[in-house]
Parts: sequence; structure tokens; C-alpha cells
Amino acid sequence: MSSDKGSKSYIFGITLVATIGGLLFGYDTAVISGAVDSLKTFFHLNETTFGDTASFLHGATVSSALLGCIIGSAVSGVFASKLGRRNTLFVAALMFFLSAIGAAFPEILFFEKGDGSLSVLIAFNIYRIIGGIGVGLASAICPMYIAEIAPADIRGKLVSWNQFAIIFGMLVVYFVNYFIAYGQPQAWIDETGWRYMFLSNAAPAALFGVLLLFVPETPRHLALVGKEEKALHILSKINGISKAAQILAEIKETAHEKIEKVLAYGWKVLVVGILLSVFQQVVGINVVLYYAPTIFKGLGFGNDAAMWQTVIMGFVNIVFTLVAIFTVDKFGRKPLLIIGSIGMAVGMFAIGTLAYLDIIGISTLIFIVIYTASFMMSWGPICWVMISEIFPNTIRGKAVAIAVAAQWITNFLVSATFPSLSAFNITFTYCLYGVMSVLSALFVWKMVPETKGKTLEEMVKVWKK
Repeated sequence: MSSDKGSKSYIFGITLVATIGGLLFGYDTAVISGAVDSLKTFFHLNETTFGDTASFLHGATVSSALLGCIIGSAVSGVFASKLGRRNTLFVAALMFFLSAIGAAFPEILFFEKGDGSLSVLIAFNIYRIIGGIGVGLASAICPMYIAEIAPADIRGKLVSWNQFAIIFGMLVVYFVNYFIAYGQPQAWIDETGWRYMFLSNAAPAALFGVLLLFVPETPRHLALVGKEEKALHILSKINGISKAAQILAEIKETAHEKIEKVLAYGWKVLVVGILLSVFQQVVGINVVLYYAPTIFKGLGFGNDAAMWQTVIMGFVNIVFTLVAIFTVDKFGRKPLLIIGSIGMAVGMFAIGTLAYLDIIGISTLIFIVIYTASFMMSWGPICWVMISEIFPNTIRGKAVAIAVAAQWITNFLVSATFPSLSAFNITFTYCLYGVMSVLSALFVWKMVPETKGKTLEEMVKVWKK
């Protein structure tokens, strides 16, 4: 029997399982980093074999999972509505597992082992796209699942743990790749080692799939599909018996309103969700890391610059994501986003100025850390919190899908335009990201509602105003 206060261990256990999806998100997107050169060697991606198309094929192979991310996030709303949130995460786990096996052994079904032909390269990219679909599904559904399970007073903290899991997954796979390759001859890494890197994702994917069998569907989805008794049972375990009945009544009250139309609450709610996603990317978080190895080499780290970059950035990412986790439900979403935007603007304008003065030193490192820390204590985790909670129940699946797809598309556009922008003028490029950081603060101040402490059902009243 559920207590009248609910069970914190129950909600924390459910959240822990859901965040494995975030860990797989980070793991799968970063695992390619250790295999970039080996894939080029194994698949003969050189000018002798492929001529002028070699560099294009190599770039497409490294980034092919991104196509799957866009597809997965775009269809996540349909899956979430038809299959439910938990079952959609199970599909994501299956995608991760198949991708890990297939990317490690792309010849497994139709080709001989060791075949590095174009046909096997295509098979490899198909498996990577399948993994990307898993990432796209997980990136949309994991925060949505946690938000729909969590009590309002700790929802921000619980959803933010998903961002922690993402960056932790990225850090873990770096060390996994490092230990696979450590002390091994390059020839072995090029022939076999890269396979183990991709294969290592199979174990956490299988664990995720198994553990999902022991967690419930979200009470919001259960209520929307008419399973109110089950919804009440889960709400009672999470929130306590008396409060569960009140929450279920609020869910039922909103469940009958214009279920099909994503614009049922007007255009503004959807635009705010999309712009949250877009601003998270146009502030330049992914591209600032591209410049970091050059800075670390300038500081004297030499050939180990990439390792130091990962260690320092990984430490900063984890520490300041924890800052967000433990403050988001106290200070609110909007203050942290605005403070983060200001910190990012300071960091970017300073980096741009130092680049203009041709100064690469400890001062540049300090401002990169300021920028990264500002992002990680604000837009990194809190964007996912906001996207998971600002949409009313009846449109959440579709609206989150649109917002997260916009995020992946913007991610691609920002990453793709960085080389040409930096070649044009590196100072202009970083100052452009600084301007975007300022605009993100203005956007949050003027357009984004505060969601701290509100139930998901109360968001209906916010947008009806």
C-alpha cells in the first residue's frame, strides 16, 4: 500500500533507469571519436581509391548518425502517442543494441569478415543511422518520461539528471576507447580495435532494455489512453494517496481538450519550445570545443591536447551540471537560463577579442571554461527540462518531437557552417555566438514562462492566458 507521502526511492529508481537512455545518447554520439582514423584506414577512404570524394565519404561516415538523430526525434511524437513513453524507450534501446552489433561487424550478414568495400561502408553507415534514430528517440522521450513521472517540486532536478547522464556517457566512452587502444599497435586498432569501441555500447543498451521491463508507463499517458486505475496506482506510489487523486483529476480535466491538434493552444507555445532548442545550439557550444585543442596545444600540452581537453572539459561539464541539478528547483528555470546566457556572452566576446589580438594562452582557457561552465549550469540541462514540461499533456508528444528535431537540425547547421565562418573571420564567428547568447537571454526574459513548482496540468492555464 502506498504511503500518503509517496516513495522517494521509487521515483529515484525510475529516474535512474530513464537516465540510462541519456547515458546511451552521450555514449553513442561520442563513440565515433576514437575510431575516426581507423575507419578511414579500414574502408580505404583515400584519394587513391575514391579520388576527390574520399574526404566527403569520410565526413559523411563520421556524421551519419546525425541523420538518424533527426529522423528519430521527428518520429518520437508518433511513437510516444501510439506506443507510450516507456515502450518508445524500449524501441530506442533496441536501436542502440542493433547499432552496436552492426557497426562493430558491418559484414555480419552479407559479406566476408574484413571486407572494407564500399558496400560494407554503406552497411556500416546504415547501422550508425539506426543508432542515431535511437539517440533521437532517447533525446526526446527520456526527459519527457521523467517529467511526466516526477512530482512538480523536484521535476527540474530529476530531468536535469538526464543531461548529467549524457555528458557522463560521453566521458565514459572516451576512457573506454582509450583503454581499448592503449598499448596496442595501430594496425590492430585499424583492423579490430575500432570494432570493440562500437561493440562496447551493446552492454549498456541491453541493460537499459531489461530494466525498462521493471518501470511503469507514465501516469499522464495512461490517463490519456483511458487507463485511469493504473495511472492512479502509479501516482499514489509517487505522490501519496490523497495527492494522487487530485493530480489524476487535473490530468482528466485536460485530457479531453483537442487531443490531435498540435496548435490547440496557439502558436506561441510551439514557437517557444522550438526557440529554446534553437538557442541551445546557436550559442555555439558544439563549435567552441573544436577550437579548444588549438588552445591547449598553445598552452604547451602538445600531442596530448585532446586528452587534456576531454579531462578539463569533462570536469567542468560535470561540476556545473550538478550546480544546475541542485539549484533549478530553488532558483527557477528563467533566472538560471538568463545568468547562463550572460556568462556565455562574456566568454564568447572575450574569446573573440583574444583571437583578434592573436593571444592564445591561459586567459583564453579561462574564458572557454567560463563559457562552458555557464552553458552547463543553464542551457545544457535546463533546456531539456523546459522542453519536457512547458507543453500541455495532450500535445506534449508531438510538440516535443518538433522541438527536438529542430534542435538536431540546428546542431547540424551550426556545426556545418563553423569551418567556413572561422575561415572568413574567427573573431566575427565567436562574437556572432556572443550576440546569440545575448539574444537568448532576451528571449527567455520576454517569452518563456517560469515553470518552477507548477504541475504539468497547470501549464494548460499558463498557455490559455
